[in-house]
Amino acid sequence: MIDLSVVIPSYNEEGNIEPLYNRLNNILPFITDKYEIIFVNDGSKDNTVDKIESLCNRDSQVKLIDFSRNFGHEMANTAGLNYASGSAVVIMDADLQDPPELIKDMYCKYLEGYDLVYAKRKKRQKETLIKKATSKLFYRFLRYFSNIEIPLDTGDYRLMSRNVVNEFNKLKEHNRFFRGLTHWIGFKVTYVEFDRPPRNTGETNYNLTKLMKLAIDAVISFSYKPLKVFNIIGLFMALFSFFSIIYWIIFKIATGKPVAGWTSLITIILFCSGVIMMQISIIGEYTARTYEEVKNRPLFVINKTIGINEGNDIKEKEAENVSEKI
Repeated sequence: MIDLSVVIPSYNEEGNIEPLYNRLNNILPFITDKYEIIFVNDGSKDNTVDKIESLCNRDSQVKLIDFSRNFGHEMANTAGLNYASGSAVVIMDADLQDPPELIKDMYCKYLEGYDLVYAKRKKRQKETLIKKATSKLFYRFLRYFSNIEIPLDTGDYRLMSRNVVNEFNKLKEHNRFFRGLTHWIGFKVTYVEFDRPPRNTGETNYNLTKLMKLAIDAVISFSYKPLKVFNIIGLFMALFSFFSIIYWIIFKIATGKPVAGWTSLITIILFCSGVIMMQISIIGEYTARTYEEVKNRPLFVINKTIGINEGNDIKEKEAENVSEKI
């Protein structure tokens, strides 16, 4: 039996694999001697997979899931949880911005009876004002539009009990927002705080575009509020148009003058057209996601695994059988 699994999605992290392993190796044996470290190579273009294979050859507690291509961070998390055997599972990034030493604090909370222990950032070290501002805006935007309570200033770094992992593995949607899904599941939740250090090496994979995509995925996955917002806008525009018509009819009858305002008319038409196009786009986004689910393609494709035991393979086959029945 495995007490603790550590799942690490990795994309172009060749310079961080060895330092991360060394720090994990310094802390995990003091928590439990029954642990495993699962690296999920998400189609890296550098030597990340070679670095991980080297660790697998040296340490049987290090395991590898190698994707056939880049499927994204959310799917790497999903694959790691599908294959993890631990009674508790930690998800963390490979860039060392998630301090491995924090696992001990999270595991203590788990032993106290908590099922989900997330890491909350107190400070962000050596990050630009733009990065801090966009991140802060992202979390506030997400909190306002989502139907579930997602804590502010948190990432994917968290510990989950086997109860949470089992329920997560039952979820089948393709467009995933990991930190939202783990809170949607429920159970007993708490957090530990930490100061987030800068990356060890390399560049972050999350630019403004990807952050915006993540926000859109999160909102559409957990809320219908965008549709409701445009319904309200449409209602106000309809009321405004109705009273405008009444006003101009009375103006025409009372004064006998022609109704002027070609420029204002065109402006209003262009504005209304823009709002309608935005609303159609949002409806199209929901429709496209429905189409994506109907196709029922696998969430990810694995090139190879190292160190994954038979029990995990059976778990994957069961998941595939469930997927085929849908």
